[in-house]
Amino acid sequence: MAYLEELLEPFESTVLGTLGSNGYPFSSYAPFYYDGEVVYIFISDIATHAKNIQVTPKASAFFIEDESITENIFRRKRISLQCDAKKIDRESEQFAPIMQNFQEKFEGGTLTMLMGMKDFNLYALTPIYGEATFGFGEAYNIGGEKMNQLVTRTGDSGHK
Repeated sequence: MAYLEELLEPFESTVLGTLGSNGYPFSSYAPFYYDGEVVYIFISDIATHAKNIQVTPKASAFFIEDESITENIFRRKRISLQCDAKKIDRESEQFAPIMQNFQEKFEGGTLTMLMGMKDFNLYALTPIYGEATFGFGEAYNIGGEKMNQLVTRTGDSGHK
């Protein structure tokens, strides 16, 4: 059984989909850290996707294989997670360990600099359902107790 943690390992950023106040979807991207259950993003409150999450605490996180890796554009590996979103307060006991993991993943000073900026905040994106596609006819739902496993499709898309 494949787990999301292995599948998301090569990715450093996720494409975010959020819902704007005008009712239209908005796409952007953000670096992320995944702990095996939750996708964490550290984004500025000035950014449109942060404002959207604050109003409608839901987001999609989309991960897609680089185009240069495959010979057939239609066979790109991709994972789409539909998530509930929640801001993690800087004062919470979760904040420091998650940010430490972020720093280890992205070895460099940029994240340290951003941590000092008060408009940047940590958000937890908790998957409630998702899909993974690895080529023609190789599609799975995301499921399991912690919503972190590939589950063979049975004809039901798993959407709520």
